[in-house]
Order: sequence, then C-alpha cells, then structure tokens
Amino acid sequence: MNFTELGLKETLVRACESLGYTEPTPIQRQAIPVVLSGADLIGCAETGTGKTAAFLLPIIQRITERQRPGARVLVLAPTRELALQIEASYQELVPKKGPRCVSIIGGANMNRQCETLRRGASVVIATPGRLLDLMERGVVDLKLIEVLVLDEADRMLDMGFWPSIRRILGELPRNRQTLLFSATMSPAIEEIARKSMQSPRLVEVSPRGRAAMTVEQTAYPVAMESKTALLLDLLEKERERFERVLVFTRTRRGAERLSHILRAREHKVNRIHADRSQPQREQALRDFKTGQTRVLVATDIAARGIDVDSVSHVINYDVPAAPEDYVHRIGRTGRAGKTGRAITLVTPADELSMRGIERLTGQAVERVCLPAFGGASSATSGLSKTPAPFKQMGRAGRRSFRPRAR
Repeated sequence: MNFTELGLKETLVRACESLGYTEPTPIQRQAIPVVLSGADLIGCAETGTGKTAAFLLPIIQRITERQRPGARVLVLAPTRELALQIEASYQELVPKKGPRCVSIIGGANMNRQCETLRRGASVVIATPGRLLDLMERGVVDLKLIEVLVLDEADRMLDMGFWPSIRRILGELPRNRQTLLFSATMSPAIEEIARKSMQSPRLVEVSPRGRAAMTVEQTAYPVAMESKTALLLDLLEKERERFERVLVFTRTRRGAERLSHILRAREHKVNRIHADRSQPQREQALRDFKTGQTRVLVATDIAARGIDVDSVSHVINYDVPAAPEDYVHRIGRTGRAGKTGRAITLVTPADELSMRGIERLTGQAVERVCLPAFGGASSATSGLSKTPAPFKQMGRAGRRSFRPRAR
C-alpha cells in the first residue's frame, strides 16, 4: 500500500516521497483513512512508528482543500520539545504558501506568538500552560476549532495537565473531530476519551505498554556508589559502539551533576531539563542531532520530545519512577525499524521498580552482572514469574470504541 491508496492528494504524496517516506507505517495505514473520514480516533502505537504524520497528513489535506481564516486545528502536547517537533514536521509536509502554523510554548517569546496569532494561524500547536495564559489574555480564539489532537495524552495526564485540558475543552466547539494519540493506554486515559470524544475508533498496532522489538534491553545490577563509575566504563571502553547516547536521570540536579562529570572526562556532552532556558534546550538538541554532542543527559521532560535519527544507545542512569516512562525513554532508540540498545543501571533499591517495568512490557530484561561494580548475582534472575498476558480489547486493528452507558 502507498500513500495515494490511503486517500491523500498528490501534493502530500510528493511531500512524503521528498522526505523518503515511500510506504506508510502500520499506524499511518490504519489511522489516515479514519481521520480523513472525520471520525474521532484513539491511536495507540509504539514511539517512533510515525504517529505524528498519521494525524498531520490528513489534517493538512482537510485545511488546504477548504481554506478559511481563524484557528482551525489545535494540537496539545505535554512538552515544549514535542510541540516544536510537531511544528517542524508540519512545516516539512505542508505545501508552499499553505496554512500557517504557530507553536505556543512556555520559555519562548510571548509577543511573537501573539503577533503570529493575530496575522492568522490555522494550526495551533501548544503546551497546555502557555495556551491557557494566552486564552486568559484574550489572544486565542478557539471557537472555530474543527480538529483537536491530544498527543501523548498519557504523559499529559502524568504531568498533571488534565485540569488545564478540561478548561481548554470547555472553550472548544462540541461539534469537532478529536484525535487522541498515545504510546500507552490506561483506564484513566480511556475515561478521558469517553468524556471528550464521540464514538471514537480505536487503532492499536502494538500491545499496550510494549517496548519496540528493535531495541535490545539490558540491565546492569550495580552498587549505588558505583553507578557513575559503571557509566564511565561503558562510555569509555566502547566509544566506537556508543555513537550517540541519550542518558536519563530522574532529577535536574542529577542531570547537571552527571553532565559536569562527563565533561571533565572530555566527553562531548550537553543536558536538557526544566531549569534550562528554551534557547539552551533547543541548542542542546540541535548539537545532539548534528553530532557535535555525543552524549545528551536528560530528565523525563525529553523522553517524548526527542526525535533524533540514529540514537545508538539509551542509558537509564536512574530507573524511572513510572514503568510507562521506561517505554518512552527507550523508544528514543530503535526508531523507524532501526536497531538500538537500552541499558538500565539497577541498584538493589531499584529492583522492585525494574520488575514492575518487566510486568508492563511483558519482557524479561537480561541482567549482566559485573562484580567490579557491585553487581550482585542475586539480582540477575530477571522476572521471578512469567508476565501475565496482556488483556486485549478485542482483535487488533480499526474498531469502534464504545462509551459506557451513563
């Protein structure tokens, strides 16, 4: 199947071809016809499978076929990085002189955002907090929105954005198309869908919570005091294999500390976390993409907003607090069919969290014990029990998502 068979116009097909997209991914094959039909949609797929293009391509076709003034599309994203990534993808796909797009994010120049809105932007890509700020100033008019996209909806819920999203939903027309995309689905997300969507179709191309099969996962049991030494050993003994490395920490302070240590050891390193200014975060991401930086240290703010080709390794210096965050972290490697490797440093205190991750993903992570770094043989067993099978909501593919009776 090609993009033309999905119902896309020739201009968009050519745009895909110019970017090297000749064959739609599974989520694109199933989602694009549903979005073109005007139905509400819940899309559940692994990260790196083309979800952004799955909603942008049919939306661009809709708003270019029948242009009119005013904001017509609202895309909500949990982080600035993800919002900017969606905007960049839009600019690559939209025809020349096509409908204008604006990103509304914190840390950026508010006056410039307001000016772009006044000039007329058809597509608004926003983080909930900054959007609410502009709504309260009377700068944003959402009364003509035709399509709402909730991207990474589970992350927005985890970050406490649901009250803000509820306020935003109150300003939108009831007669709209709503698209919800997420790498994982939970009962809370399904409840949000029931309250904000009209009989959505569910497109699910992978079991919920599964990590990409293109990612080789390994855990290194390690003593707490030896974590940094183990990280340095991995990075320095196999420099050729660790070409482009994303290292995750739980805290901003941890990210700062680790980046300073790596820089002192003459690694090309930068960091992304919430205390960095928006220009600093953008520069760090640009340097990582272009290869000027080999190691990027990040908190979970970056887990869903980094779209970088050929990340060879993701290293979880700290085990994430939520099992779902593990899936999103390691999804930064092994993207678009490429292979990648995910390494997690597991202290004895982290073992329970690691087993929760294995239960979520349904995969036992291989333990590699290095006694020189305090790796305990008792921590090498992986899952103590075979993970319970996932509960499927009927057969995979496109199907109706029926709301509960009220």
